[in-house]
Amino acid sequence: MCRLYGVTRAGYYAWRRRPLGARAQEDQELATRIARVHADSHHLYGSPRVHRQLQREGLRVGKNRVARLMRHHGIRARVATIRYTIPTMRRFFADIPNRQHEHPAALPNEVWVGDITYLKVGAIYRYLAVVLDRCSRAVVGWSFGHRKDVALTLRALNRAVANRRPIPGLVFHTDRGIEYAANAFRARLAELGITQSMNRPGKVTDNAFIESFFHSMKSEVMHGYRFTEDRQILSVLRSYIPFYNRSRIHSSLDYVSPATYEKQLA
Repeated sequence: MCRLYGVTRAGYYAWRRRPLGARAQEDQELATRIARVHADSHHLYGSPRVHRQLQREGLRVGKNRVARLMRHHGIRARVATIRYTIPTMRRFFADIPNRQHEHPAALPNEVWVGDITYLKVGAIYRYLAVVLDRCSRAVVGWSFGHRKDVALTLRALNRAVANRRPIPGLVFHTDRGIEYAANAFRARLAELGITQSMNRPGKVTDNAFIESFFHSMKSEVMHGYRFTEDRQILSVLRSYIPFYNRSRIHSSLDYVSPATYEKQLA
């Protein structure tokens, strides 16, 4: 070790025999008091509360010094993550399983997927709801708005239905957001004869198709630009989505556009 750190053997033993300096002795005494305050709190206090208690006892010490000594001696607040479960909510989602994997989506209008993403305009956020056909990756409906609510997702769904006019039996898959679990949205799906499907708990990759679309859109036409007005971002969306559907080639579709892929299937 002496060779590793370039220290002579005599110097090392001289350091071992040397008494602690005044600062080190103060740290030892302070660490003892910190441990006592921490134990008195049933090991609940972190450094801010320990520091405040030491001040109340008349000790003048900096809060950073208290935090450093607590880290050095492994004195930590007892913090637990409490997870709450709502039985009624669990039962509510139990009747909406992930049904999209039961359908191969070999043809258009068999499985749609939907989601919402954030778009920054100035210093605030706007919201974009999109409905995507899983077979061809085509955007079949979308809605842009100021609020992330069921009205936003309903507009996107209704536009998709108006564009495609699917027959009953279509599966519509989303995450477990309240914008898709709301009674108004579920009632509209039932009215249209559409079967609802949702992500499984903890399986964020269940909606990977539309997440891939959002990634492509943001990296290709959003990243690096600063939008200050809604009309600017709407102009980009009205230009990009038709391009995405009609012209942009997809590796997952053997390098053709969604529109071309659907024509090939037809």
